[in-house]
Amino acid sequence: MSEPTKIKLTPAGLPGRRTGVSVEKPKDSIRVIFRLWKYLSRQKTLLLVILLLLLVNTGATLTGSYLLRPIINKYIIPHNLPGLVRMIFLLSGVYITGSAAFIWQNRLMILVAQKTVGIIRADLFSKLQTLPVKFFDSNSHGDLMSRFTNDIDNVGDSLNTSVLQLFTSTITLVGIFVLMLYISPLLTLVTLFVVPLMLWVAGQIIKKSKNFFKTQQAALGTMNGYVEEMITGQKVVKVFGYEESATAQFELLNNDLRDKATQAQLYSGAMMPVIQNLNTINFALTATLGGLLAISRGLDLGGLAAFLQYSRQFGRPVNEISSQYNSIQSALAGAERIFQIMDELPEPADSAGAVALTHVKGDVRFDSVTFGYDAGKAVLKNISLHAEAGQKIAFVGSTGAGKTTIMNLLPRFYDIQSGTISIDGIDIEKIQRSSLRQSLAIVLQDTHLFTATVMENIRYGLLEATDDDVIAAAVLSGADSFIKRLPNGYQTVLENDGGNLSQGQRQLLNIARATVARPSILILDEATSSIDTRTEQIIQRGIDQLMAGRTSFVIAHRLSTVRNADEIIVLEHGAIIERGNHSALLEQKGRYYELYTGQFD
Repeated sequence: MSEPTKIKLTPAGLPGRRTGVSVEKPKDSIRVIFRLWKYLSRQKTLLLVILLLLLVNTGATLTGSYLLRPIINKYIIPHNLPGLVRMIFLLSGVYITGSAAFIWQNRLMILVAQKTVGIIRADLFSKLQTLPVKFFDSNSHGDLMSRFTNDIDNVGDSLNTSVLQLFTSTITLVGIFVLMLYISPLLTLVTLFVVPLMLWVAGQIIKKSKNFFKTQQAALGTMNGYVEEMITGQKVVKVFGYEESATAQFELLNNDLRDKATQAQLYSGAMMPVIQNLNTINFALTATLGGLLAISRGLDLGGLAAFLQYSRQFGRPVNEISSQYNSIQSALAGAERIFQIMDELPEPADSAGAVALTHVKGDVRFDSVTFGYDAGKAVLKNISLHAEAGQKIAFVGSTGAGKTTIMNLLPRFYDIQSGTISIDGIDIEKIQRSSLRQSLAIVLQDTHLFTATVMENIRYGLLEATDDDVIAAAVLSGADSFIKRLPNGYQTVLENDGGNLSQGQRQLLNIARATVARPSILILDEATSSIDTRTEQIIQRGIDQLMAGRTSFVIAHRLSTVRNADEIIVLEHGAIIERGNHSALLEQKGRYYELYTGQFD
């Protein structure tokens, strides 16, 4: 397996921001094309039909132009009206056939393109589900969304039109050259004199625009990331009066995108008029020399007319190939960004012989655990603790002491560098990840609700839960009372991450979601931090019932909520400095005493 391409985020000119995407030339464009072909080749039958229709359409176009030769020589010059009428009907049939083939080839290509893009989008989404949490922690969500939308749309647009046009233009160009050579080799040489100049000019324009299209896509991803963050954090923007600064930073990103897009479109737009002017020069030279050959060398007028028609058409496929190349480059740039995600390493596979957890008691041990998000920078240092089945373990300490990090290790969102973590005596690295996580329920400090009914949001904790199970969980967590006051009760649809609910109500739904999961091990990470004191008192009884008989880990700044913990662990700078129950720690008059008494001063 090849080494995956890492997605690197850069400041993009904005202090403290990580929404830009590092811009590099494609490492292997052929490989990207090959990977796209693997998706297209799933529809080989339709592609074969499209190819046949393309040949019919191109053949009709070339045949229609060549029929001018016999029409002029055999029917117009001799004044053969009946024969001319027959030829007009024949010519009409040729063009109608070509038009029908053109319509169907485009319809089928759209079908193939959209089906292919749908598969790519599905694969990309499926890939995201396999990536570790650290991937999402280190990548801009806006840029990831840009890959889902803009980059995939670019690939789709290219498959819809550019690829088909590229093949059509190439076949047309070859056909025109063969027929021109057949009519007059000498005139063909004149045309070929201008073609290298066309190709050289097109190559120079493509060379310039290629890099600009690449930087345009990157700038678009950067701007999307910034807009997504500003929309998500709009309340923070307004409460701190950040509107003008946000607008000023957006202007920087917007102007950067505008400049790069202008440069890309400027070079791309220059292609057609330049090629057309060169083609006009070529047509004038061909017409002049052709007229002389008709007078002195006996070139038939029909052949001259057909040749001039081909000469006029000759620059069009060259121009189309050149312009479509720009579009294809933009699509390849987008495809490369998509495949960058697909090449990211997923969560490591379960170890050989990994077991499923059954009849979990909830005995959890941390033995000399050391961990750091970055190599060489330990966040947790030699952590050892033992939570017996059914015990409540609380973690307290200053912000950044490592409390949440410990809880990220238990479900294996991150893997430790040294030491062991075990559940019921089994090393969690020897437990199937799905089984491990199904035995846990986590209520995070940051709530997240899906666009669905209240009932479905709670049932997300256990998909097979009945309506009665959901209601019972809501009653236990204290959410039932406010749910009944919603317009449609449990069938009320929540949108915008539950934006029409208070933060406390949203957290109550998250607690109800954990309750319905019936976990063996429960993790509460600042679960009541967003709930007022009165509401906290109401739900604390429910949380206590939820934790009864379950091993529970609680992270809390409100130390009053952890007084009944079996063991309270005090962390500072990633190390355990104190441990014991509430009374014992107060008697020590150490760090816990300072934290506890400080909250009531």
